[in-house]
Amino acid sequence: MTAVTPELLSRFDVPGPRYTSYPTADRFVEAFGEDEYVLALAQRRAGAPGKALPLSLYVHIPFCESLCYYCACNKIITKHHDRGDVYLRYLAREVALHTAHCGSGQVVSQLHLGGGTPTFLSDDKLRELMAVLRRSFTFAPGGEYSIEVDPRTVTPERLAVLAELGFNRLSFGVQDFDADVQKAVHRVQPAAQVFALVEAARSLGFDSVNVDLIYGLPRQTPESFDRTLEQVKQLRPDRIALYAYAHLPERFKPQRRIVPAELPGAPSKVAMLSRSLQQFMDAGYVYVGMDHFALPTDALAVAKRQGRLHRNFQGYSTQPDCDLIALGVSAIGRVGATYSQNAKTLDEYYDLLDQGRLPVVRGLALNRDDLVRRAVIMALMCQGELLFESIEAGWLIDFRRTFAAELEQLAGLQAQGLVSVTEEGITVSAMGWFFVRGIAMVFDRYLQADRNRARFSRII
Repeated sequence: MTAVTPELLSRFDVPGPRYTSYPTADRFVEAFGEDEYVLALAQRRAGAPGKALPLSLYVHIPFCESLCYYCACNKIITKHHDRGDVYLRYLAREVALHTAHCGSGQVVSQLHLGGGTPTFLSDDKLRELMAVLRRSFTFAPGGEYSIEVDPRTVTPERLAVLAELGFNRLSFGVQDFDADVQKAVHRVQPAAQVFALVEAARSLGFDSVNVDLIYGLPRQTPESFDRTLEQVKQLRPDRIALYAYAHLPERFKPQRRIVPAELPGAPSKVAMLSRSLQQFMDAGYVYVGMDHFALPTDALAVAKRQGRLHRNFQGYSTQPDCDLIALGVSAIGRVGATYSQNAKTLDEYYDLLDQGRLPVVRGLALNRDDLVRRAVIMALMCQGELLFESIEAGWLIDFRRTFAAELEQLAGLQAQGLVSVTEEGITVSAMGWFFVRGIAMVFDRYLQADRNRARFSRII
């Protein structure tokens, strides 16, 4: 990373999408609603992909017992666990509506429970949720079944219940082990607690344990984060997700409790990221891309080596490029050439289901240009390589003519050593991975036409 100059960093220290989808969710429109979503489900049921390709499921559990000040997720802070009971009844209705439209017994090869805090639900309620899903879908052997875990809400005994329910991957929210940083973001959890839980997860036979970290939090310094990195290396999780904190208090009310003067500046954030990259790779982790690291034996690293990496609304994935059914308040899904999002408030979500309607309130039907650009952006984000011939054969276009303006922009990035553009295609360099979001942005037609990017997190 020593080749990354301050000038280069300043050029790319701009807001930009994370490209868990293209077009990005800010392009969704309310003209896309339940009728359009039902049509997409019907087309899936009638077409060959609906019979041959497995589904991915995402279930959003919005409840948390306490507020983390950095959080930008859709969540509801409450200590009243009976609210989860009501929510599960509505989730069951939403599942029933889906099976009515796309058929019961659809094969699922990937499930992710996110939040909020999924482990806000009691063991019995998690059993109830999984029973609903298993009655409606067929879970494929060897699939990826993951759940986000707040270490403060589980014990080794609770992890055993998760294993019993069929979860084989865990993601622990750590963010930072430094006690002063934890106090500043209102999320205090001793390192010893996390170490004990990870040890228990290994003894229970979970296939993969992920740890989430965030750099750029208040009171963090490169030196304090170095200490967290050392502890993470001792913990040695199978995967590490390292995210940049995006301070957007005008959009996310909890962030207004963070003292701006305590936030590290851009040079410190860059130092944290650079040192993290070096530390993890020195420890034997594979840099999967953007914000993901994995041990060489982990399925994510294997998929990276074999060119089978994909990207969806949960980030990098080993699963095929399949349809994603999203369940729960604010959840975002993908079916065919459409994206959809559920109502963002519980009241609206409940009201629509009370009417017997799927709670989709916005989305997007992709046009041909969207689909071509999605293929280009995902190739760059996942494989770091794009062959002109494959895009031309798949979409019957002349790549150089269609993307003449974009290739002209890439010439500047090539001069800085971030990409290589040849007669055959485009390759992201090792240094270019540091800025892969910026490289993908070149092909984002919406972003190039709209310079108001303040709604996105910064690339660095």
